[in-house]
Amino acid sequence: MAEVIIQENESLENALRRFKRKVQQEDIIKEIKKHSFYMKPGEKRRAKEALSRKRLRKKQRRESE
Repeated sequence: MAEVIIQENESLENALRRFKRKVQQEDIIKEIKKHSFYMKPGEKRRAKEALSRKRLRKKQRRESE
């Protein structure tokens, strides 16, 4: 759980910026999105394979340049 304690003479904007950074580092948003809907195991596998193919194509493109 991300928690930020506002320090003395710290603006709300700075505290909010620190909070957002902490949430991003702890991958809270990613977890929420991951659990926001149900994916069948086959769909999950196909999505994972598609992502793998995409990364491989991108890697090959970079190597050829």
